[in-house]
Amino acid sequence: MRLTTLFGITLSLAIGIGEVTLPVTQAVQLRDGLVYFVQPPKLVEATTTYKDVNVLSATYYFTINVPENAGESLQKVTIAQKEGSENIRYRLDDTRAFVGTRDRKETQLKLGSVTNERDTRTVSVNFDPPVTPGQTITIALRPVSNPSFSGVYLLGVTAFPVGEKSHGQFLGFGRFQFYSNWGSWWFR
Repeated sequence: MRLTTLFGITLSLAIGIGEVTLPVTQAVQLRDGLVYFVQPPKLVEATTTYKDVNVLSATYYFTINVPENAGESLQKVTIAQKEGSENIRYRLDDTRAFVGTRDRKETQLKLGSVTNERDTRTVSVNFDPPVTPGQTITIALRPVSNPSFSGVYLLGVTAFPVGEKSHGQFLGFGRFQFYSNWGSWWFR
């Protein structure tokens, strides 16, 4: 396969009395049209508001940094449960995303479709419009409830650039440890 890469450069031309600067956009695209990030986003943090089992009002936050030199905007993020004794179900219509972090919420982002593939235990969050490079964003995913069984649950996060044929970049795992609260009333 032939890889065509346009590197982001700044062309400076000395013209008599001044200087002209022309920015060039980055992109990585294979000959067959498959699009990649030049510099992939980074999973900064994954946290939950509650760590007890069976909590109904929890929110799972996934903070992602899309670097300036990403080369492409962020179109979609998938969150796939890879470990945990119970399948986590979500309130997809209550999914939110915003610029900033869990503690520093800025601008609300408009979402496209938010879907769940039960067989692969994967939630897909689409951005409409896509997230431009140079931003830190947070996805707030609401489970129906925390799992009923305590233990470690691993949620794999993958980012996809804009493009009909885009290559997903695995960013890492959000690791959630849920605890049984039985001990608190068992010994009363």
